[in-house]
Amino acid sequence: MLSPDEIAILTLSFKVAFCCLLINIVPAVLVGYWLARKEFWGKSLVETLIFLPLVLPPVVPGYILLVLFGNQGIIGKHLSALGLEFAFNWKGAVLASAVMGFPLMVQSVRLAMQMVDKRLEMTARTLGASDVAVFFGITLPLAWGGILVGAILSFCRSLGEFGATITFVGNVAGETRTLPLAIYSLLQQADSDHAIMRLLVLSVAVAFCALWFSQWYTRHQSAKLQG
Repeated sequence: MLSPDEIAILTLSFKVAFCCLLINIVPAVLVGYWLARKEFWGKSLVETLIFLPLVLPPVVPGYILLVLFGNQGIIGKHLSALGLEFAFNWKGAVLASAVMGFPLMVQSVRLAMQMVDKRLEMTARTLGASDVAVFFGITLPLAWGGILVGAILSFCRSLGEFGATITFVGNVAGETRTLPLAIYSLLQQADSDHAIMRLLVLSVAVAFCALWFSQWYTRHQSAKLQG
């Protein structure tokens, strides 16, 4: 059985991950479509900047977020004056997770968009469909499987985010202490093996189920298209 503190940690973790997903999904779909369908000067540089968080040590994006969105940061000090603060509260944890999960979703969306046959889009345009109608009527439905998989990966990445979160918003109980931060805190305490094991099992179970579903759904969609 989970203790009330563990339930609160799990609830906060899912809250942060869902908010992160809601923030990322529309920009990720638009950016993924843009990268899949448009060629322009400097595209490699843009792609490098978008995917950079995937290869940087997580502490680096966390520190950059602190400099930008901290209470005395370049942007954060102006937001604080408006009553919107990110540092050391759950909204900052959402921002950190969104930054780290965004590249994963963009990559999945871009690959899904690239798999859509351009001839279908061209045919629709020759029949008088606008670019918006083609996007919502053809491209988006055909790429939906890849978008869903990207959303699942981004969600899982948010649940497991540690380095950027602890650097940007700290490890505040009841406010920013998500699942990985709670495990880290318990590792510093004596006689906490059972609590650590419960949280580890929860983490593995959630990640396993999400990834299993994404793999099953991908195979299901491939078999459906081939059939």
